[in-house]
Amino acid sequence: MKFRIEKTALADVLVIETEYPRDERGFFIESFHQQGFRELGIPTDFVQDNHSRSRRGVLRGLHFQDLSAPQAKLVRCARGAIYDVVVDLRVGSPTFGQWVGVELNDENMRQILVPVGFGHGFVVLSEIADLHYKCSAYYVPGAEGSVAWDDPDLAIAWPVSEPILSARDRAAQSLRRYLERPAFRIE
Repeated sequence: MKFRIEKTALADVLVIETEYPRDERGFFIESFHQQGFRELGIPTDFVQDNHSRSRRGVLRGLHFQDLSAPQAKLVRCARGAIYDVVVDLRVGSPTFGQWVGVELNDENMRQILVPVGFGHGFVVLSEIADLHYKCSAYYVPGAEGSVAWDDPDLAIAWPVSEPILSARDRAAQSLRRYLERPAFRIE
């Protein structure tokens, strides 16, 4: 399989495109190829695979794990469609507080690499969406943090105005509150 990297406005946040054969029977895709990814400079030190399913209008995020259990993610939408958002949470970064958004769906098979130091979230655009994501560290509840999806200082252009949220995501901290005790800092 051939992989192509699309750089984004945020350093180290990459969109990965994969060529894959399709015919009347369906398709076959290698969504992860350690050697191919390494040759392109994409980290391959994943230890956990996750699968989540959500319905239309569900918004999850903006989540991160702090430096006590830092976690990068390689995210793809295997079924349906999502609008995926990555936010730079590294205080001192020239792109701190900036975000990129990209549609991931089961037709384009694009993936996004969310490095350590970035918040991640998505909203479901289709009736149902299945996300598969690889993680570079194990989930540790005590390391988990989140920033409000609708924080005005981030001004993310979500394609929904009234998403379905978990209690945790409704209570997420503002970016200004995050700055009082940031999880990530570049010196």
